[in-house]
Amino acid sequence: MTTHAHSAPHFRHEGERCQLSGDWTLTALRSRLLFLRTQLRMSRGAPHWDLGGISRIDSFGALLLWRTWGLTEPETLIMPPHLQAAFDRIRPVAALKPPRPRRVRFAFIERVGRRVLREAEGLLEFASMLGSVMIETARLLVEPRSIPLREFSAALYKTGMQAMPVSALVGFLIGIVLSYLSAMQLQNFGAEAFIINILGVGIIRELGPVLVSILVAGRSGSAITAQLGVMRVTEELDALAAIGVSAHQRLILPRVLALAVAMPLLVVWTSASALAGGMLAAQLQLEIDWRFFLGSLPHVVPVQNLYIGLSKGCVFGVAIALIACHFGLRIKPNTESLARKTTTSVVTAITAVLLLDSVFAMLTRGIGLPVR
Repeated sequence: MTTHAHSAPHFRHEGERCQLSGDWTLTALRSRLLFLRTQLRMSRGAPHWDLGGISRIDSFGALLLWRTWGLTEPETLIMPPHLQAAFDRIRPVAALKPPRPRRVRFAFIERVGRRVLREAEGLLEFASMLGSVMIETARLLVEPRSIPLREFSAALYKTGMQAMPVSALVGFLIGIVLSYLSAMQLQNFGAEAFIINILGVGIIRELGPVLVSILVAGRSGSAITAQLGVMRVTEELDALAAIGVSAHQRLILPRVLALAVAMPLLVVWTSASALAGGMLAAQLQLEIDWRFFLGSLPHVVPVQNLYIGLSKGCVFGVAIALIACHFGLRIKPNTESLARKTTTSVVTAITAVLLLDSVFAMLTRGIGLPVR
């Protein structure tokens, strides 16, 4: 087998005559393409072209010359027969014009319709996942041995235990800020003692559950979505389905149960930290003794508020886990989808928490808040 050495392409323009020589192939043109294109552009109107010195030419070189000539042969063209085949191949392609973008009437309505259909499809997938989780939960009641204890304990540790330091710090700082701002207003009316009522009801009933839910949605919810998304990208979910392992039982249900258990505990932990911060600020600013604060707290805050806060934590935890798993399973095998769905998961989870909190507020408006 013989190999042909590539000779460098050359271009010469003298008056109205252009002469080409060498190899006009993609491999030979690559190193001098910018220079030759500039020369060809300057010689576009020349009437006489001599291609007799070209030893070889491919479709790239032929297309380059054909476009220089304006998609038509010049007045005088000297072309050896062995070059004709390359030009015959590119003539039909070069004559084609790129398709013009189709103008769509009522494009806005079309975009809205597509968005509605995508959201409806997402709701159907969420309902399907929720039904599968409920079926797996019912099956665990019948077959307790199939409870995924290892997955549950691992998820409980990651979503609960590892979230305690940051939730305690944030709760403590929020308690200090809330106590400081409330004390500034109460001092104007001589009602400093009512700061216990404000902190107790506000933190235990509302601020504690919502604050923990936002932290968990941003921390654990995003981690769950990203983890399931990576498993989708690496085809681990398909491998589980191939060996007959239910992803809803081994991946989704343990995380839902873990957040349902961890969230009420985190609510108590964060609320206690926030009350500690508020008590410290009240003692420093209003000189309210911490013994008086702790002794008055059970009397001014009915225990129903604690039950409401724990119930919110459980419901919010289940909602965050389901939303995170839903968007994790919808991730497509590319990094852009992974980033987009993770962000959407966090935003949707926080929005759902606020909506559920408003529903709780309407349903429990007459509980734990005596009207005098």
